[in-house]
Amino acid sequence: MGLFNKKEGGMMDVIRCDEQEYLVWKWRPAGQDVNSTRKENAIRYGSSLRVKDGEVAVFVYKQKDGTMQDYIVGPYDDTIKTANFPVLTSIVGLAFGGASPFQAEIYYINLAGNVQIKFGIPYFDVFDPRFLDFAVPMAVRGTITFNITDYKGFIKLNRLINFELEDFKRQVKDAVTKYIKGVVTNIPADNGIPVIQMERKILEINDIVTQYLKPRIENDFGVNMKAIDIAAIEPDKESEGYQSLMHVTKEQQTRTIDAQTHINLKNMADMQAINAANMEETLRIQREEAQRAQKLQTETNFIGAHALNQQTEVLKTAATNLGQMGTMNMGGGGGMNPAGMMTGMMMGSAMGQQMAGMMNQMGQTMNQGMATPPPMPQVQYTLNVNGQNMGPFNLQQMQQMVQQGQMNAQTYVWKQGMAGWEMAGNVQELASLFGSVPPPPPTMPPAPPQM
Repeated sequence: MGLFNKKEGGMMDVIRCDEQEYLVWKWRPAGQDVNSTRKENAIRYGSSLRVKDGEVAVFVYKQKDGTMQDYIVGPYDDTIKTANFPVLTSIVGLAFGGASPFQAEIYYINLAGNVQIKFGIPYFDVFDPRFLDFAVPMAVRGTITFNITDYKGFIKLNRLINFELEDFKRQVKDAVTKYIKGVVTNIPADNGIPVIQMERKILEINDIVTQYLKPRIENDFGVNMKAIDIAAIEPDKESEGYQSLMHVTKEQQTRTIDAQTHINLKNMADMQAINAANMEETLRIQREEAQRAQKLQTETNFIGAHALNQQTEVLKTAATNLGQMGTMNMGGGGGMNPAGMMTGMMMGSAMGQQMAGMMNQMGQTMNQGMATPPPMPQVQYTLNVNGQNMGPFNLQQMQQMVQQGQMNAQTYVWKQGMAGWEMAGNVQELASLFGSVPPPPPTMPPAPPQM
């Protein structure tokens, strides 16, 4: 398409790209063949140039000192002038008066469009580092999406002349296949993902592949890799390697589960034995404390009675001696001695009062000792709640648990001396804790504790 310039007597070009979907498109004057590389691409200075937003027009000049380019980034709609074409200014010069045609190839590069390439990588062997004898065939399918942002970097890495998008896609696809195979093959060893779980770890693997692939695709082809989407990671489940690996893995998991179950049961038995030993030791300590308290009380009572007997004997002797004071010879001859009798009566009365007070005090002491019996040993129970043993707890603690809803009549309990677990509501000693609260539905009893 051209415009007729009467003053210069030639055709003025309108340079633009009308393609809907493209990555790189070469403009050519009317009548020239597609992908023509002839130097007859004569473009008159002053021709109209139109570059849409999201495009860049690249003017390629082939000179003796090498290829040079002018870049016009859209949007742009104006005539070709030296003010906007630094390279063209040095080529055209003032000698031509701006009317002479110049030789250039013009390429449009799409900066706004995305290119998607679907890939499917056929089966390749992947090994689990734990079981290197079994090779599992693995296939990968997905899509890679990229565009061009650094057009100068893209031009340095790719030839614009005779650029074919399909050839470019094929090159990218081959590189993607090579890189993904390398990454996926090493994922079990490098990232600790078992081969039989790779199918379910697709998102995690997609992130690993993206991190590895993005800088390499961009450096190799000068494009911006926007995303890679791995749609499927497919092991060949009919292969001998997959079947053998599944068998070995299941056996290993079974052994692991059995070993863990044995450990759990042993831990439960050890815990029950520890609880029983703790309860037995607690009861022993309580019995010894009660015995010591009883013994101390008995000794206290005995000491009080002995002291009272001693005091009584002393007072009796004193009373006898005082009684004899009535017949004592006070220097007035024999016979009754009134003064001695009065003195004896006074002293006897005082000693009687003292003896009565002492008896009263000893009686109070004995009564106080007898009114404060030693503490009874506290009975403690172990509870089984939701399959877990708890405790031991005494009656006061269990009363609080009942009030807080942590224990009910259907809760299984056990104490030292019981043959097995029993619901709390059936234990006569605990029945008073629940009052008239209706019991919940019964549950299965736990296993009897290890004795």
